[in-house]
Amino acid sequence: MEENHYMVISLENISKFYNGNQVLKNVALTIEDNDRIGLIGINGCGKSTLLKIITGKELPETQQEPDVAHISLSKNTTIGFLEQNSGLDRSCTIIEEMRSVFSDLLEIAERMRELEKLMAEPDSHNDEDNYNKISMEYAQKTAYFEANDGYLINVNINKVLNGMGFPTDTYDRIISTLSGGEKTRLALAKLLLENPKLLILDEPTNHLDFQTIMWLEEYLQEYKGALLIVSHDRYFLDKLTTSICEIERGILKRYKGNYSKFTVLKQEAVARQLKEYEAQQEEIAKLQDFVDRNLVRATTSNMAKSRIKKLEAMELIEKPVLYEKSAKIKFEYDITPPTDLLTVKDIDISVGSGTDRKTLVESLSFDVKRGEKLAVIGSNGIGKSTLLKIIQRKLPCSHGIIEWTKNVKISYFDQENAHLDLNKTVMDEVHSRYRTMSDCEIRSLLGCVRLVGENVFKQVGVISGGERAKLCFAIMMLERGNVLILDEPTNHLDIDTKEVLEEALCAFDGTIIFVSHDRYLLNKLSTRIIEITENSVESYNGGFDDYIAVKREKEAAEEAIAEREKQEKAKQIAEEKKIKAYRSKEQRAADAKKRNRIKELEGEIERLETEMSVIQEELAAPEVCSDYELMQEKCAKLEEIKQLCSEYEDEWVILSDELQ
Repeated sequence: MEENHYMVISLENISKFYNGNQVLKNVALTIEDNDRIGLIGINGCGKSTLLKIITGKELPETQQEPDVAHISLSKNTTIGFLEQNSGLDRSCTIIEEMRSVFSDLLEIAERMRELEKLMAEPDSHNDEDNYNKISMEYAQKTAYFEANDGYLINVNINKVLNGMGFPTDTYDRIISTLSGGEKTRLALAKLLLENPKLLILDEPTNHLDFQTIMWLEEYLQEYKGALLIVSHDRYFLDKLTTSICEIERGILKRYKGNYSKFTVLKQEAVARQLKEYEAQQEEIAKLQDFVDRNLVRATTSNMAKSRIKKLEAMELIEKPVLYEKSAKIKFEYDITPPTDLLTVKDIDISVGSGTDRKTLVESLSFDVKRGEKLAVIGSNGIGKSTLLKIIQRKLPCSHGIIEWTKNVKISYFDQENAHLDLNKTVMDEVHSRYRTMSDCEIRSLLGCVRLVGENVFKQVGVISGGERAKLCFAIMMLERGNVLILDEPTNHLDIDTKEVLEEALCAFDGTIIFVSHDRYLLNKLSTRIIEITENSVESYNGGFDDYIAVKREKEAAEEAIAEREKQEKAKQIAEEKKIKAYRSKEQRAADAKKRNRIKELEGEIERLETEMSVIQEELAAPEVCSDYELMQEKCAKLEEIKQLCSEYEDEWVILSDELQ
């Protein structure tokens, strides 16, 4: 039986202009409660603008009929929006902020405790109407509290905070003292607890390590509402999305399937559109040629005019964007080094100096062969970037050996772009390194990495992080290194540039040592992964999927061992109990007698409780309340039964304990 799904939000004819440029053109998008949508497009295409319009932070352009903009939300729709780098900044603690999400339920819980106290007061039964009113309110509050998982508040808070990298010992930290990355993670944790009908995430995997990203993926796979995700993390999109919306030239087009499926469908769509475009251009050329030759001739003038009308009525097909033709990144080298390229033995990874020096990893050893594509992964702060600098001897290590073979030429991509002069223009930055190059050659090189137009005359410090990364790749192409050392090379790149870079790196037959959180890149490029922890270095052959498969296999094996140990222990305890359970005939007879007595006591207690209930009802009757002597008699009888019931209960507890 198919599930019924409802519309959460619907947008029609959404347009937006900035500085005279139209970034959104009559966008239409319907999001249903089960949708998992990835929103993609090059930087500056209008993704953030569309998100702001959906969340009401911006308004679409006012347009005339029939293009009037329309946004409709279903009843009770709630929207949660995690903007890029928009962390929480509060003066309260982490746990206080998370509990504030459930303030209405916590108020209900407080009221339930008040009602319980009122119902427990001896005088509460005297006013039957008031007691019934309290009971009814208590029943309603309890039903609502249970239906909204009130009893699971702490469980859910702990689950989300731990998953997002906030263990229990961090709960009392003041939010304003957290780092920027921690504040962003906390904002996401709060959104997950708020559980909106539509959850919008703009680059949610920034500032997250692998473990947290994978936890988030699993959590969002079970999410009950709709998801709209803007991300450059293609692996994340593959795991979660069921459709991809791409904004290109202001137009939004939706494709069924995850990101990998989208790349295939998009390629097919571009090829189809290009074919249609070329066929139409050919037809236009023929029609125009006929018009040019025949319009002035009296005998063929009418035929020429009919072709003009046909040209005017023709709906023009736009030429598709062909990014792959405009980007040409290629890494080449001149000298091939020996096979055994690098030996790293027993080095430490430390940061700081003097008394502030902190050791992150005590001892680290690994080898690199020529042609390997070696990925270095590990938790945030473990020293991966530091390691790349240490093996290049840009930073010292206190012990160990680093040996490079002969004929090695390193080309290094630093994620901080520290080797660039921020005051120079893009053109001058290249020219200062390669003085014999002409301006035309430099412009041609920069064009290969899509640094074009006025951007080449801007200062390096003014252009975006993605553009600075492209400048670094252009310089690396000139360096012709046979070993590429890359620190988070895809961090600031849009998806299209990432894919161009990936193709260039995969085609490079030299050696690559790289640090990356980009699991799509790790999967596509790496031939081996080394994972650094505080106590060890583990090596895994293959890409990220291979790494995960081995890790899960290890975890399953460890769980199986733990389960076997648990079963062995349970078996041992059962044997010990069995030995202790062997008792004499007399003991078993005595126990049987005790069990019979317990049954008798249970019957007596039940009978006495029924008797007490009857007397309590009689005490509430008007004829008893008005007769003082009868009232006294009933109360004395009630106390006598209570006393006897208490004695029976005490005896039941003693006998039960003796039987255990």
